[in-house]
Amino acid sequence: MKNKKNKLTLRFLTYHDIKGLNSERRIKIILDNVLENKIVIMQGKLEPVEEASLIQSTMALIGRVKGFQGVELATIRPEKERDFWEIAKNRIAQALVGQRDALTVIGPASVVKDIRKDPSKIDLLLKR
Repeated sequence: MKNKKNKLTLRFLTYHDIKGLNSERRIKIILDNVLENKIVIMQGKLEPVEEASLIQSTMALIGRVKGFQGVELATIRPEKERDFWEIAKNRIAQALVGQRDALTVIGPASVVKDIRKDPSKIDLLLKR
């Protein structure tokens, strides 16, 4: 059997997987995966209140769960629209189908050394 410590698992959550869930359930799914040392790649983004709840829950677990050091989190979205019509189209689309144009990466701090982002990409640096 291979050493689980050297294993890297990515969990992709589509917008469809999480759209009908309440905030508490979304946070639970993310934390369950992170506590299993999985890196979560989520289509969409957490609401600011959900992000704050995730951080609060994470802080409560540090010191209580052996080896858990917290999470690293980053979200990217396409560049902002430049004119009124593009902004209007984007807002209408978000109202109809949700916030699908973002990508969020959440990983355990014991695995993820750093997440660097700029408007168009995320660099995920892992610990050895």
